[in-house]
Amino acid sequence: MSAAVALLIAAKAATVVLPIALKHIVDSLDASEHSAALVLPLGLLLAYGGLRLASVLFGQLRDLVFGRVTERTMHDIALTLFRHLHALDLNFHLSRRTGGLSRDIERGLGGISFMLRFMLFNILPTALEIGLVAGILFYYYSLWFAVIVLISVVAYVLVTATLTEWRTEHVRESNRLDARANTRAIDSLLNYETVKYFGNERFEADRYDRELTGWSNALRRSRRSLGLLNTLQALVIAVAVTAMMILAGQRVASGAMTLGDLTMVNAYMLQLFLPLNVLGFVYRELKKAMADTARMFALLDIAPAITDAVDAVRLDSRRPTIRFEQVGFGYDSERQILDDVSFTIAAGRKVAVVGHSGAGKSTLARLLFRFYDVDGGCITIDGQDIRSLTLDSLRSAIGVVPQDTVLFNDSIGYNITYGAPETADDAAITRAVRLAHLDGLMAQLPAGLDTVVGERGLKLSGGEKQRIAIARAVLKNPAILIFDEATSSLDSHAEQAITSALSELAAEHTTLIIAHRLSTVLDADEILVMDAGRIIERGSHAALLAHGSRYAAMWALQNQDKSLAPISIAK
Repeated sequence: MSAAVALLIAAKAATVVLPIALKHIVDSLDASEHSAALVLPLGLLLAYGGLRLASVLFGQLRDLVFGRVTERTMHDIALTLFRHLHALDLNFHLSRRTGGLSRDIERGLGGISFMLRFMLFNILPTALEIGLVAGILFYYYSLWFAVIVLISVVAYVLVTATLTEWRTEHVRESNRLDARANTRAIDSLLNYETVKYFGNERFEADRYDRELTGWSNALRRSRRSLGLLNTLQALVIAVAVTAMMILAGQRVASGAMTLGDLTMVNAYMLQLFLPLNVLGFVYRELKKAMADTARMFALLDIAPAITDAVDAVRLDSRRPTIRFEQVGFGYDSERQILDDVSFTIAAGRKVAVVGHSGAGKSTLARLLFRFYDVDGGCITIDGQDIRSLTLDSLRSAIGVVPQDTVLFNDSIGYNITYGAPETADDAAITRAVRLAHLDGLMAQLPAGLDTVVGERGLKLSGGEKQRIAIARAVLKNPAILIFDEATSSLDSHAEQAITSALSELAAEHTTLIIAHRLSTVLDADEILVMDAGRIIERGSHAALLAHGSRYAAMWALQNQDKSLAPISIAK
Protein backbone atom coordinates (compact mmCIF):
# COMPACT_ATOMS: atom_id res chain seq x y z
CA MET A 1 0.00 0.00 0.00
CA SER A 2 2.78 2.48 0.93
CA ALA A 3 4.57 1.74 -2.37
CA ALA A 4 1.36 2.45 -4.29
CA VAL A 5 0.92 5.78 -2.48
CA ALA A 6 4.55 6.77 -3.19
CA LEU A 7 4.14 5.98 -6.88
CA LEU A 8 0.85 7.92 -6.92
CA ILE A 9 2.54 11.03 -5.50
CA ALA A 10 5.43 10.70 -7.97
CA ALA A 11 3.03 10.39 -10.92
CA LYS A 12 0.99 13.40 -9.79
CA ALA A 13 4.11 15.52 -9.19
CA ALA A 14 5.32 14.81 -12.72
CA THR A 15 1.89 15.76 -14.08
CA VAL A 16 1.79 19.07 -12.15
CA VAL A 17 5.27 20.10 -13.33
CA LEU A 18 4.35 19.56 -17.01
CA PRO A 19 2.62 22.98 -17.53
CA ILE A 20 5.60 24.75 -15.95
CA ALA A 21 7.92 23.05 -18.46
CA LEU A 22 5.51 23.98 -21.25
CA LYS A 23 5.58 27.64 -20.11
CA HIS A 24 9.37 27.77 -20.36
CA ILE A 25 9.31 26.13 -23.79
CA VAL A 26 6.83 28.70 -25.13
CA ASP A 27 8.71 31.62 -23.56
CA SER A 28 12.00 30.33 -24.98
CA LEU A 29 10.55 30.04 -28.49
CA ASP A 30 8.87 33.44 -28.16
CA ALA A 31 12.19 35.07 -27.19
CA SER A 32 13.95 33.35 -30.07
CA GLU A 33 11.39 34.70 -32.52
CA HIS A 34 12.54 38.26 -31.76
CA SER A 35 16.22 37.37 -32.16
CA ALA A 36 18.21 36.92 -35.32
CA ALA A 37 18.00 33.14 -35.29
CA LEU A 38 15.41 30.70 -33.88
CA VAL A 39 16.99 28.57 -31.15
CA LEU A 40 15.34 25.23 -30.38
CA PRO A 41 15.08 24.65 -26.59
CA LEU A 42 16.09 20.99 -26.95
CA GLY A 43 16.76 20.45 -23.25
CA LEU A 44 13.34 21.75 -22.24
CA LEU A 45 11.62 19.63 -24.89
CA LEU A 46 13.46 16.53 -23.73
CA ALA A 47 12.52 17.33 -20.12
CA TYR A 48 8.88 17.81 -21.16
CA GLY A 49 8.84 14.41 -22.88
CA GLY A 50 10.55 12.81 -19.89
CA LEU A 51 7.96 14.24 -17.50
CA ARG A 52 5.12 12.90 -19.62
CA LEU A 53 6.74 9.46 -19.73
CA ALA A 54 7.35 9.55 -15.98
CA SER A 55 3.73 10.47 -15.30
CA VAL A 56 2.46 7.49 -17.32
CA LEU A 57 5.15 5.10 -16.08
CA PHE A 58 4.59 5.90 -12.39
CA GLY A 59 0.83 5.52 -12.94
CA GLN A 60 1.25 2.07 -14.52
CA LEU A 61 3.56 0.92 -11.72
CA ARG A 62 1.04 2.21 -9.17
CA ASP A 63 -1.74 0.19 -10.84
CA LEU A 64 0.40 -2.97 -10.79
CA VAL A 65 1.32 -2.57 -7.12
CA PHE A 66 -2.15 -1.64 -5.90
CA GLY A 67 -3.79 -4.29 -8.08
CA ARG A 68 -2.50 -6.97 -5.70
CA VAL A 69 -3.99 -5.10 -2.73
CA THR A 70 -7.39 -4.85 -4.46
CA GLU A 71 -7.41 -8.50 -5.53
CA ARG A 72 -6.52 -9.71 -2.04
CA THR A 73 -9.18 -7.54 -0.45
CA MET A 74 -11.83 -8.80 -2.90
CA HIS A 75 -10.74 -12.38 -2.29
CA ASP A 76 -10.97 -12.06 1.50
CA ILE A 77 -14.38 -10.34 1.45
CA ALA A 78 -15.88 -12.80 -1.05
CA LEU A 79 -14.62 -15.79 0.97
CA THR A 80 -15.88 -14.30 4.25
CA LEU A 81 -19.32 -13.68 2.73
CA PHE A 82 -19.45 -17.17 1.22
CA ARG A 83 -18.64 -18.78 4.57
CA HIS A 84 -21.15 -16.55 6.34
CA LEU A 85 -23.96 -17.51 3.95
CA HIS A 86 -23.26 -21.19 4.59
CA ALA A 87 -23.29 -20.48 8.33
CA LEU A 88 -26.78 -18.95 8.20
CA ASP A 89 -29.70 -21.12 9.24
CA LEU A 90 -32.04 -23.05 6.97
CA ASN A 91 -34.86 -20.56 7.51
CA PHE A 92 -32.82 -17.82 5.79
CA HIS A 93 -32.09 -20.00 2.77
CA LEU A 94 -35.69 -21.15 2.47
CA SER A 95 -36.93 -17.54 2.35
CA ARG A 96 -34.18 -15.99 0.21
CA ARG A 97 -34.46 -15.23 -3.50
CA THR A 98 -31.45 -16.73 -5.28
CA GLY A 99 -31.41 -14.29 -8.20
CA GLY A 100 -31.65 -11.15 -6.05
CA LEU A 101 -29.07 -12.50 -3.58
CA SER A 102 -26.52 -13.28 -6.30
CA ARG A 103 -27.04 -9.85 -7.87
CA ASP A 104 -26.56 -8.11 -4.50
CA ILE A 105 -23.30 -9.99 -3.93
CA GLU A 106 -22.06 -9.29 -7.46
CA ARG A 107 -22.82 -5.58 -7.17
CA GLY A 108 -21.41 -5.36 -3.66
CA LEU A 109 -18.06 -6.85 -4.68
CA GLY A 110 -17.97 -4.59 -7.72
CA GLY A 111 -18.72 -1.60 -5.47
CA ILE A 112 -15.83 -2.45 -3.14
CA SER A 113 -13.46 -2.75 -6.10
CA PHE A 114 -14.66 0.61 -7.42
CA MET A 115 -14.24 2.39 -4.09
CA LEU A 116 -10.76 1.01 -3.51
CA ARG A 117 -9.62 1.90 -7.00
CA PHE A 118 -11.12 5.37 -7.35
CA MET A 119 -10.59 6.58 -3.79
CA LEU A 120 -6.86 6.05 -4.21
CA PHE A 121 -6.47 6.65 -7.93
CA ASN A 122 -8.89 9.53 -8.48
CA ILE A 123 -10.25 11.31 -5.42
CA LEU A 124 -7.01 11.57 -3.42
CA PRO A 125 -4.83 12.44 -6.46
CA THR A 126 -7.35 15.03 -7.62
CA ALA A 127 -7.44 16.67 -4.19
CA LEU A 128 -3.62 16.70 -4.16
CA GLU A 129 -3.49 18.19 -7.65
CA ILE A 130 -6.03 20.92 -6.80
CA GLY A 131 -3.94 21.99 -3.81
CA LEU A 132 -0.71 22.00 -5.84
CA VAL A 133 -2.23 23.93 -8.77
CA ALA A 134 -3.77 26.56 -6.47
CA GLY A 135 -0.44 27.00 -4.68
CA ILE A 136 1.54 27.27 -7.94
CA LEU A 137 -0.86 29.83 -9.46
CA PHE A 138 -0.75 31.88 -6.26
CA TYR A 139 3.05 31.70 -6.17
CA TYR A 140 3.60 32.59 -9.84
CA TYR A 141 0.82 35.10 -10.38
CA SER A 142 -1.75 36.30 -7.83
CA LEU A 143 -4.28 35.25 -5.26
CA TRP A 144 -7.15 35.66 -7.73
CA PHE A 145 -6.00 32.74 -9.87
CA ALA A 146 -5.99 30.47 -6.83
CA VAL A 147 -9.38 31.84 -5.73
CA ILE A 148 -10.94 31.05 -9.13
CA VAL A 149 -9.59 27.51 -8.95
CA LEU A 150 -10.87 26.90 -5.43
CA ILE A 151 -14.30 28.53 -6.03
CA SER A 152 -14.84 26.54 -9.23
CA VAL A 153 -13.88 23.29 -7.50
CA VAL A 154 -16.17 23.97 -4.52
CA ALA A 155 -19.06 24.92 -6.84
CA TYR A 156 -18.51 21.80 -8.94
CA VAL A 157 -18.46 19.54 -5.88
CA LEU A 158 -21.57 21.16 -4.39
CA VAL A 159 -23.54 20.85 -7.64
CA THR A 160 -22.42 17.24 -8.06
CA ALA A 161 -23.16 16.27 -4.45
CA THR A 162 -26.57 17.98 -4.31
CA LEU A 163 -27.91 16.58 -7.57
CA THR A 164 -26.38 13.14 -6.98
CA GLU A 165 -28.18 12.88 -3.64
CA TRP A 166 -31.41 13.66 -5.48
CA ARG A 167 -30.89 11.17 -8.27
CA THR A 168 -29.62 8.38 -5.99
CA GLU A 169 -33.24 7.44 -5.25
CA HIS A 170 -33.80 6.84 -8.96
CA VAL A 171 -30.65 4.71 -9.12
CA ARG A 172 -31.69 2.64 -6.10
CA GLU A 173 -35.17 2.13 -7.52
CA SER A 174 -33.77 0.95 -10.85
CA ASN A 175 -31.39 -1.42 -9.01
CA ARG A 176 -34.23 -2.81 -6.90
CA LEU A 177 -36.41 -3.43 -9.95
CA ASP A 178 -33.46 -4.90 -11.85
CA ALA A 179 -32.83 -7.37 -9.00
CA ARG A 180 -36.53 -8.27 -8.90
CA ALA A 181 -36.63 -8.85 -12.66
CA ASN A 182 -33.47 -10.96 -12.45
CA THR A 183 -34.95 -12.97 -9.58
CA ARG A 184 -38.12 -13.56 -11.58
CA ALA A 185 -36.16 -14.79 -14.59
CA ILE A 186 -33.96 -17.18 -12.60
CA ASP A 187 -36.89 -18.51 -10.57
CA SER A 188 -38.82 -19.21 -13.77
CA LEU A 189 -35.86 -20.95 -15.44
CA LEU A 190 -35.19 -23.09 -12.34
CA ASN A 191 -38.81 -24.24 -12.58
CA TYR A 192 -38.57 -24.92 -16.31
CA GLU A 193 -40.37 -28.26 -16.12
CA THR A 194 -43.26 -26.86 -14.09
CA VAL A 195 -43.70 -24.04 -16.61
CA LYS A 196 -43.82 -26.59 -19.43
CA TYR A 197 -46.22 -28.92 -17.61
CA PHE A 198 -48.84 -26.17 -17.39
CA GLY A 199 -48.03 -24.43 -20.67
CA ASN A 200 -47.39 -21.15 -18.88
CA GLU A 201 -44.60 -19.80 -21.09
CA ARG A 202 -46.66 -16.77 -22.10
CA PHE A 203 -47.72 -16.17 -18.49
CA GLU A 204 -44.07 -16.21 -17.36
CA ALA A 205 -43.02 -13.96 -20.25
CA ASP A 206 -45.78 -11.47 -19.41
CA ARG A 207 -44.73 -11.34 -15.75
CA TYR A 208 -41.09 -10.85 -16.76
CA ASP A 209 -42.18 -8.18 -19.25
CA ARG A 210 -43.96 -6.24 -16.47
CA GLU A 211 -40.86 -6.44 -14.28
CA LEU A 212 -38.66 -5.21 -17.15
CA THR A 213 -41.09 -2.38 -17.94
CA GLY A 214 -40.92 -1.10 -14.37
CA TRP A 215 -37.12 -1.35 -14.46
CA SER A 216 -36.83 0.49 -17.79
CA ASN A 217 -39.10 3.32 -16.56
CA ALA A 218 -36.97 3.75 -13.44
CA LEU A 219 -33.83 3.66 -15.60
CA ARG A 220 -35.29 6.38 -17.85
CA ARG A 221 -35.88 8.65 -14.86
CA SER A 222 -32.34 7.98 -13.69
CA ARG A 223 -30.97 8.85 -17.12
CA ARG A 224 -32.87 12.17 -17.25
CA SER A 225 -31.54 13.20 -13.85
CA LEU A 226 -28.04 12.32 -15.07
CA GLY A 227 -28.48 14.59 -18.09
CA LEU A 228 -29.39 17.55 -15.84
CA LEU A 229 -26.38 16.85 -13.62
CA ASN A 230 -23.96 16.71 -16.57
CA THR A 231 -25.34 20.00 -17.94
CA LEU A 232 -24.85 21.89 -14.68
CA GLN A 233 -21.36 20.44 -14.27
CA ALA A 234 -20.42 21.61 -17.76
CA LEU A 235 -21.78 25.08 -16.90
CA VAL A 236 -19.52 25.36 -13.83
CA ILE A 237 -16.47 24.28 -15.85
CA ALA A 238 -17.24 26.72 -18.70
CA VAL A 239 -17.66 29.68 -16.31
CA ALA A 240 -14.42 28.84 -14.44
CA VAL A 241 -12.31 28.42 -17.59
CA THR A 242 -13.73 31.62 -19.11
CA ALA A 243 -13.03 33.64 -15.96
CA MET A 244 -9.48 32.31 -15.72
CA MET A 245 -8.68 33.01 -19.38
CA ILE A 246 -10.13 36.56 -19.21
CA LEU A 247 -7.95 37.32 -16.18
CA ALA A 248 -4.85 35.81 -17.83
CA GLY A 249 -5.57 37.53 -21.16
CA GLN A 250 -5.79 40.95 -19.49
CA ARG A 251 -2.42 40.40 -17.80
CA VAL A 252 -0.80 39.30 -21.05
CA ALA A 253 -2.15 42.43 -22.78
CA SER A 254 -0.74 44.64 -20.01
CA GLY A 255 2.64 42.91 -20.16
CA ALA A 256 2.39 41.42 -16.67
CA MET A 257 2.34 37.88 -18.10
CA THR A 258 4.00 36.24 -21.09
CA LEU A 259 2.46 33.95 -23.69
CA GLY A 260 4.16 31.12 -21.81
CA ASP A 261 2.27 32.13 -18.67
CA LEU A 262 -1.02 32.14 -20.59
CA THR A 263 -0.21 28.71 -21.96
CA MET A 264 0.65 27.48 -18.47
CA VAL A 265 -2.62 28.76 -16.98
CA ASN A 266 -4.64 27.24 -19.82
CA ALA A 267 -2.81 23.91 -19.48
CA TYR A 268 -3.48 23.87 -15.74
CA MET A 269 -7.19 24.54 -16.24
CA LEU A 270 -7.50 21.79 -18.84
CA GLN A 271 -5.39 19.45 -16.74
CA LEU A 272 -7.34 20.25 -13.58
CA PHE A 273 -10.85 19.91 -14.96
CA LEU A 274 -10.10 16.67 -16.76
CA PRO A 275 -9.89 14.66 -13.50
CA LEU A 276 -12.44 16.99 -11.93
CA ASN A 277 -14.88 16.12 -14.69
CA VAL A 278 -14.25 12.45 -13.96
CA LEU A 279 -14.77 13.25 -10.30
CA GLY A 280 -18.44 13.89 -11.06
CA PHE A 281 -18.73 10.39 -12.51
CA VAL A 282 -16.76 8.99 -9.59
CA TYR A 283 -19.02 10.67 -7.04
CA ARG A 284 -22.14 9.33 -8.72
CA GLU A 285 -20.69 5.85 -8.97
CA LEU A 286 -19.32 6.11 -5.46
CA LYS A 287 -22.82 6.72 -4.11
CA LYS A 288 -24.07 3.76 -6.09
CA ALA A 289 -21.16 1.61 -4.91
CA MET A 290 -21.86 2.56 -1.31
CA ALA A 291 -25.51 1.58 -1.70
CA ASP A 292 -24.51 -1.72 -3.33
CA THR A 293 -21.91 -2.57 -0.70
CA ALA A 294 -24.36 -1.63 2.07
CA ARG A 295 -26.78 -4.27 0.76
CA MET A 296 -24.00 -6.84 0.61
CA PHE A 297 -22.63 -6.07 4.08
CA ALA A 298 -26.20 -6.20 5.41
CA LEU A 299 -25.95 -9.93 4.69
CA LEU A 300 -22.96 -10.12 7.03
CA ASP A 301 -25.03 -8.39 9.71
CA ILE A 302 -27.56 -11.25 9.68
CA ALA A 303 -26.73 -13.39 12.68
CA PRO A 304 -27.13 -17.17 12.33
CA ALA A 305 -29.99 -18.44 14.48
CA ILE A 306 -28.20 -21.76 15.09
CA THR A 307 -24.70 -21.46 16.54
CA ASP A 308 -22.33 -23.36 18.81
CA ALA A 309 -22.71 -22.82 22.53
CA VAL A 310 -19.75 -21.14 24.24
CA ASP A 311 -18.81 -24.39 26.00
CA ALA A 312 -19.84 -26.73 23.15
CA VAL A 313 -18.07 -30.10 23.03
CA ARG A 314 -17.46 -32.50 20.16
CA LEU A 315 -19.62 -35.57 19.65
CA ASP A 316 -17.49 -38.69 19.73
CA SER A 317 -19.61 -41.81 19.29
CA ARG A 318 -19.86 -44.49 16.61
CA ARG A 319 -23.01 -46.21 17.97
CA PRO A 320 -25.01 -43.41 19.62
CA THR A 321 -28.36 -43.56 21.39
CA ILE A 322 -30.81 -40.80 20.42
CA ARG A 323 -33.65 -39.54 22.62
CA PHE A 324 -36.43 -37.08 21.88
CA GLU A 325 -37.74 -35.94 25.26
CA GLN A 326 -41.10 -34.08 25.29
CA VAL A 327 -40.11 -32.13 22.19
CA GLY A 328 -42.30 -29.22 21.12
CA PHE A 329 -41.66 -27.12 18.00
CA GLY A 330 -43.29 -24.71 15.57
CA TYR A 331 -41.84 -22.88 12.57
CA ASP A 332 -43.70 -19.83 13.81
CA SER A 333 -45.71 -18.97 16.90
CA GLU A 334 -49.03 -19.40 15.13
CA ARG A 335 -48.53 -23.00 14.01
CA GLN A 336 -47.39 -25.80 16.30
CA ILE A 337 -45.77 -28.66 14.38
CA LEU A 338 -44.66 -31.02 17.17
CA ASP A 339 -46.31 -31.43 20.56
CA ASP A 340 -44.80 -33.47 23.41
CA VAL A 341 -42.94 -35.94 21.18
CA SER A 342 -40.86 -38.52 23.06
CA PHE A 343 -39.10 -41.65 21.77
CA THR A 344 -35.72 -43.38 21.86
CA ILE A 345 -33.53 -44.87 19.13
CA ALA A 346 -31.17 -47.26 20.88
CA ALA A 347 -27.61 -47.68 19.65
CA GLY A 348 -27.52 -49.58 16.36
CA ARG A 349 -31.32 -49.80 16.20
CA LYS A 350 -33.75 -48.60 13.53
CA VAL A 351 -36.86 -46.55 14.26
CA ALA A 352 -39.37 -45.61 11.56
CA VAL A 353 -41.84 -42.72 11.62
CA VAL A 354 -44.95 -42.90 9.45
CA GLY A 355 -48.03 -40.78 9.04
CA HIS A 356 -49.91 -38.54 6.66
CA SER A 357 -48.33 -35.47 5.06
CA GLY A 358 -48.03 -32.58 7.50
CA ALA A 359 -47.89 -34.83 10.55
CA GLY A 360 -44.41 -33.52 11.45
CA LYS A 361 -42.27 -36.46 10.31
CA SER A 362 -39.60 -34.54 8.35
CA THR A 363 -39.42 -31.94 11.10
CA LEU A 364 -37.93 -34.60 13.37
CA ALA A 365 -34.99 -34.99 10.98
CA ARG A 366 -34.46 -31.24 10.70
CA LEU A 367 -34.42 -30.87 14.48
CA LEU A 368 -31.97 -33.76 14.93
CA PHE A 369 -29.66 -32.18 12.34
CA ARG A 370 -30.09 -28.82 14.14
CA PHE A 371 -31.43 -26.92 11.18
CA TYR A 372 -33.74 -25.59 13.90
CA ASP A 373 -33.72 -25.72 17.69
CA VAL A 374 -36.61 -27.16 19.69
CA ASP A 375 -39.05 -24.79 21.40
CA GLY A 376 -39.60 -27.18 24.31
CA GLY A 377 -38.05 -30.37 25.64
CA CYS A 378 -34.70 -31.56 24.29
CA ILE A 379 -32.96 -33.98 21.94
CA THR A 380 -30.02 -35.91 23.34
CA ILE A 381 -27.31 -38.14 21.88
CA ASP A 382 -25.72 -40.44 24.44
CA GLY A 383 -27.25 -38.26 27.14
CA GLN A 384 -25.82 -34.99 25.75
CA ASP A 385 -28.22 -32.26 24.63
CA ILE A 386 -27.40 -31.67 20.96
CA ARG A 387 -27.36 -27.92 21.69
CA SER A 388 -24.26 -28.55 23.82
CA LEU A 389 -22.45 -30.24 20.90
CA THR A 390 -20.49 -28.47 18.18
CA LEU A 391 -22.46 -28.20 14.95
CA ASP A 392 -19.54 -29.55 12.95
CA SER A 393 -19.22 -32.76 14.98
CA LEU A 394 -23.00 -33.27 15.18
CA ARG A 395 -23.60 -32.88 11.45
CA SER A 396 -20.50 -34.92 10.59
CA ALA A 397 -22.04 -37.80 12.54
CA ILE A 398 -25.33 -37.71 10.59
CA GLY A 399 -25.93 -38.87 7.03
CA VAL A 400 -29.16 -37.77 5.36
CA VAL A 401 -30.91 -39.10 2.28
CA PRO A 402 -33.56 -36.42 1.62
CA GLN A 403 -36.87 -36.81 -0.14
CA ASP A 404 -36.05 -34.07 -2.66
CA THR A 405 -32.51 -34.72 -3.85
CA VAL A 406 -30.79 -31.73 -5.44
CA LEU A 407 -27.50 -32.44 -7.21
CA PHE A 408 -24.63 -30.21 -8.29
CA ASN A 409 -24.33 -29.52 -12.01
CA ASP A 410 -21.34 -31.81 -12.25
CA SER A 411 -20.59 -35.49 -12.84
CA ILE A 412 -22.26 -38.41 -11.08
CA GLY A 413 -18.89 -39.28 -9.58
CA TYR A 414 -18.48 -35.78 -8.15
CA ASN A 415 -21.94 -35.89 -6.58
CA ILE A 416 -21.24 -39.27 -4.99
CA THR A 417 -17.78 -38.37 -3.67
CA TYR A 418 -19.27 -35.21 -2.18
CA GLY A 419 -20.16 -37.41 0.78
CA ALA A 420 -16.47 -37.71 1.66
CA PRO A 421 -14.50 -35.58 -0.84
CA GLU A 422 -11.18 -35.78 0.99
CA THR A 423 -11.13 -39.45 1.93
CA ALA A 424 -13.08 -41.30 -0.80
CA ASP A 425 -11.09 -43.92 -2.70
CA ASP A 426 -12.06 -46.13 -5.65
CA ALA A 427 -12.99 -49.10 -3.44
CA ALA A 428 -15.31 -46.99 -1.26
CA ILE A 429 -16.94 -45.42 -4.31
CA THR A 430 -17.47 -48.84 -5.93
CA ARG A 431 -19.07 -50.12 -2.70
CA ALA A 432 -21.37 -47.10 -2.47
CA VAL A 433 -22.43 -47.52 -6.11
CA ARG A 434 -23.19 -51.20 -5.51
CA LEU A 435 -25.18 -50.64 -2.31
CA ALA A 436 -27.23 -47.92 -3.98
CA HIS A 437 -27.88 -50.19 -7.00
CA LEU A 438 -26.32 -47.66 -9.36
CA ASP A 439 -24.07 -50.19 -11.11
CA GLY A 440 -26.78 -51.00 -13.67
CA LEU A 441 -27.18 -47.31 -14.53
CA MET A 442 -23.40 -46.87 -14.78
CA ALA A 443 -23.24 -49.73 -17.28
CA GLN A 444 -25.83 -47.99 -19.48
CA LEU A 445 -24.08 -44.62 -19.53
CA PRO A 446 -21.15 -44.26 -21.97
CA ALA A 447 -19.37 -41.82 -19.67
CA GLY A 448 -20.20 -43.77 -16.50
CA LEU A 449 -19.35 -41.83 -13.35
CA ASP A 450 -18.19 -38.91 -15.52
CA THR A 451 -21.74 -38.30 -16.81
CA VAL A 452 -22.83 -34.72 -16.07
CA VAL A 453 -26.23 -34.60 -14.34
CA GLY A 454 -27.30 -31.08 -15.38
CA GLU A 455 -28.68 -28.18 -13.35
CA ARG A 456 -30.12 -29.54 -10.08
CA GLY A 457 -29.77 -33.04 -11.60
CA LEU A 458 -32.53 -32.47 -14.17
CA LYS A 459 -30.97 -34.94 -16.66
CA LEU A 460 -31.72 -37.81 -14.28
CA SER A 461 -34.98 -39.32 -13.11
CA GLY A 462 -36.16 -38.89 -9.54
CA GLY A 463 -35.22 -42.49 -8.74
CA GLU A 464 -31.73 -42.09 -10.19
CA LYS A 465 -31.16 -38.94 -8.14
CA GLN A 466 -32.28 -40.72 -4.96
CA ARG A 467 -29.86 -43.58 -5.64
CA ILE A 468 -27.02 -41.06 -5.96
CA ALA A 469 -28.12 -39.50 -2.65
CA ILE A 470 -28.06 -42.95 -1.04
CA ALA A 471 -24.58 -43.66 -2.45
CA ARG A 472 -23.40 -40.30 -1.12
CA ALA A 473 -24.68 -41.12 2.37
CA VAL A 474 -23.08 -44.57 2.21
CA LEU A 475 -19.74 -42.99 1.31
CA LYS A 476 -19.96 -40.58 4.26
CA ASN A 477 -20.31 -43.58 6.59
CA PRO A 478 -21.83 -41.62 9.50
CA ALA A 479 -22.79 -42.90 12.93
CA ILE A 480 -26.43 -41.84 12.43
CA LEU A 481 -28.48 -42.35 9.29
CA ILE A 482 -31.67 -40.46 8.38
CA PHE A 483 -33.74 -41.67 5.44
CA ASP A 484 -36.42 -39.10 4.65
CA GLU A 485 -38.70 -40.80 2.11
CA ALA A 486 -35.48 -42.23 0.61
CA THR A 487 -37.32 -44.54 -1.81
CA SER A 488 -40.28 -42.31 -2.69
CA SER A 489 -39.17 -41.92 -6.34
CA LEU A 490 -38.33 -45.59 -6.96
CA ASP A 491 -40.39 -48.23 -8.68
CA SER A 492 -41.40 -51.34 -6.74
CA HIS A 493 -38.51 -53.49 -7.99
CA ALA A 494 -35.85 -50.84 -7.25
CA GLU A 495 -37.50 -50.07 -3.92
CA GLN A 496 -37.30 -53.69 -2.83
CA ALA A 497 -33.64 -53.96 -3.85
CA ILE A 498 -32.59 -50.70 -2.19
CA THR A 499 -34.67 -51.39 0.93
CA SER A 500 -32.68 -54.60 1.35
CA ALA A 501 -29.42 -52.68 0.86
CA LEU A 502 -30.50 -50.00 3.34
CA SER A 503 -31.34 -52.67 5.90
CA GLU A 504 -27.81 -54.04 5.52
CA LEU A 505 -26.39 -50.54 5.89
CA ALA A 506 -28.62 -49.59 8.83
CA ALA A 507 -27.54 -52.67 10.78
CA GLU A 508 -24.26 -50.89 11.53
CA HIS A 509 -25.79 -47.50 12.37
CA THR A 510 -28.39 -45.79 14.54
CA THR A 511 -31.12 -45.12 12.01
CA LEU A 512 -34.21 -42.91 11.71
CA ILE A 513 -36.49 -43.69 8.78
CA ILE A 514 -39.23 -41.30 7.72
CA ALA A 515 -41.57 -43.01 5.31
CA HIS A 516 -44.91 -42.84 3.60
CA ARG A 517 -44.72 -46.30 2.04
CA LEU A 518 -45.19 -48.75 4.89
CA SER A 519 -43.57 -51.54 2.88
CA THR A 520 -40.17 -49.90 3.47
CA VAL A 521 -40.36 -50.04 7.28
CA LEU A 522 -41.47 -53.61 7.95
CA ASP A 523 -38.15 -54.56 9.56
CA ALA A 524 -37.89 -51.47 11.79
CA ASP A 525 -37.30 -52.20 15.47
CA GLU A 526 -40.06 -49.73 16.30
CA ILE A 527 -42.59 -47.88 14.18
CA LEU A 528 -44.02 -44.54 15.35
CA VAL A 529 -47.32 -43.35 13.90
CA MET A 530 -47.69 -39.58 13.94
CA ASP A 531 -50.72 -37.38 13.47
CA ALA A 532 -50.97 -33.61 13.96
CA GLY A 533 -47.55 -33.44 15.58
CA ARG A 534 -48.11 -36.18 18.17
CA ILE A 535 -47.22 -39.86 18.38
CA ILE A 536 -50.51 -41.74 18.47
CA GLU A 537 -49.20 -45.32 18.10
CA ARG A 538 -45.92 -47.16 18.49
CA GLY A 539 -44.71 -50.72 18.17
CA SER A 540 -43.45 -53.29 15.68
CA HIS A 541 -45.20 -53.92 12.38
CA ALA A 542 -46.87 -57.07 13.67
CA ALA A 543 -47.93 -55.48 16.96
CA LEU A 544 -49.45 -52.44 15.22
CA LEU A 545 -51.39 -54.65 12.80
CA ALA A 546 -52.68 -56.71 15.73
CA HIS A 547 -53.74 -53.49 17.47
CA GLY A 548 -56.03 -52.78 14.52
CA SER A 549 -55.99 -48.99 14.74
CA ARG A 550 -54.53 -46.18 12.58
CA TYR A 551 -51.47 -48.07 11.32
CA ALA A 552 -53.56 -51.12 10.40
CA ALA A 553 -55.92 -48.85 8.45
CA MET A 554 -53.01 -47.25 6.59
CA TRP A 555 -51.58 -50.68 5.78
CA ALA A 556 -54.89 -51.93 4.47
CA LEU A 557 -55.36 -48.79 2.36
CA GLN A 558 -51.90 -49.04 0.77
CA ASN A 559 -52.38 -52.73 0.01
CA GLN A 560 -55.76 -51.93 -1.50
CA ASP A 561 -54.13 -49.28 -3.70
CA LYS A 562 -51.61 -51.84 -4.92
CA SER A 563 -54.34 -54.30 -5.85
CA LEU A 564 -56.23 -51.61 -7.74
CA ALA A 565 -53.12 -50.45 -9.58
CA PRO A 566 -50.95 -53.50 -10.25
CA ILE A 567 -48.92 -51.74 -12.93
CA SER A 568 -46.20 -49.51 -11.52
CA ILE A 569 -45.24 -46.56 -13.70
CA ALA A 570 -41.83 -45.12 -12.93
CA LYS A 571 -40.05 -42.25 -14.54
